[in-house]
Amino acid sequence: MQAILYIIAGAIGGIVSGFFGIGGGIVVIPILIYWFGLSQHQAQGTTLAMMVPPIGLLAAWRYYSGGNVKVGMALFMCVGFFIGGYIGASLVHNISDQVLRKTFGILMFAVSVRMIFFK
Repeated sequence: MQAILYIIAGAIGGIVSGFFGIGGGIVVIPILIYWFGLSQHQAQGTTLAMMVPPIGLLAAWRYYSGGNVKVGMALFMCVGFFIGGYIGASLVHNISDQVLRKTFGILMFAVSVRMIFFK
């Protein structure tokens, strides 16, 4: 039964990610924290592990098929993301779960305010 709930959580994140072109973590991280009781650190690590194959393969392929992927740009960004992800994952262990959760919430709030009220 738990596996079905995990699949549903992943599907919700995948649908929102594929629809809006956002990282599924914006949806999946809160689900993992509030539905499954994971810590902020656990939720972020689990989400990163979850997103590697499906986002990189199927969703990107659909966008590519529609002519909506700048391949050269994506390849260089992938290198930066690969390195940056490792650096971020290394730095996050020095921050408490409470501070990390609040920082994540502030980031999501700031992005939402910008998208709603500014061009």
